[in-house]
Amino acid sequence: MSTSTIFPRFEGKSVLVTGAGTGFGREIAFRAAQEGARVGVHYNRSREGAERTVDRIHSIGGEAFVMQADISTWEAIRGLADEAFAQFDGLDVLVNNVGDVATEQMSWHELTQEALDRVIDVDLKGTLLMTHEFGSRMVDQGHGNIVNIGSTVVVRGSARAPQYAAAKYGLLGVTKSYAGAFAPTVRVNTFAPGFMETGATLKREDWKSGRREKLISQTPLGTIPPPEVVAGTALFLATEDASHITGAYMLADGGFNMVGA
Repeated sequence: MSTSTIFPRFEGKSVLVTGAGTGFGREIAFRAAQEGARVGVHYNRSREGAERTVDRIHSIGGEAFVMQADISTWEAIRGLADEAFAQFDGLDVLVNNVGDVATEQMSWHELTQEALDRVIDVDLKGTLLMTHEFGSRMVDQGHGNIVNIGSTVVVRGSARAPQYAAAKYGLLGVTKSYAGAFAPTVRVNTFAPGFMETGATLKREDWKSGRREKLISQTPLGTIPPPEVVAGTALFLATEDASHITGAYMLADGGFNMVGA
């Protein structure tokens, strides 16, 4: 998709995307830049990936900056907030994308204390603290939007990695709690993509041994998309068109779950 066909919903705005060196975060960051945003590209370990994201944004004439932090600690989160708010002279949008999906775990039998702690520390505690720290500063500045990247795993659970389902279910409570706390100044929402063909997904053994085909057969729209297909959908929740949406859980999964009202 060329930049000329994309409406600049974030012209003059600043957007920070966590975990933007790889996968879905990379595509959200690039899409935000395509839509006119100045973009903070956060990473923890994948600096090379983050720099590639920045280079890609620069290639279309966009403005982007690399920012590093381990969001499992509040001290690091405060430092990231200091850097982001100073770099952009405030911050319009935070996309809490970073998360550990326990990719290497193929069954609940393989759960370890380390895997449990790692997922809960990043996916739940880290996102809560990011929302708390950045959201409170957005309240002080008088505006802002937070989009937490959730998962459709909250609908069906996960026999593969129960701690991942628990963390993402907890994220709904984080979103609703802070949506109430920050209203009416700052909106907080959860966006839940379904299965996407990211680099990590494509490497999984179960994905290569028939799971992909099974899931496609169960998806009414008949595709498992690459992440760029739903990056703009995630960002919708931070636009003016979504100005009356807060505390919500928005699903984009090709009809796979079709939850009832």
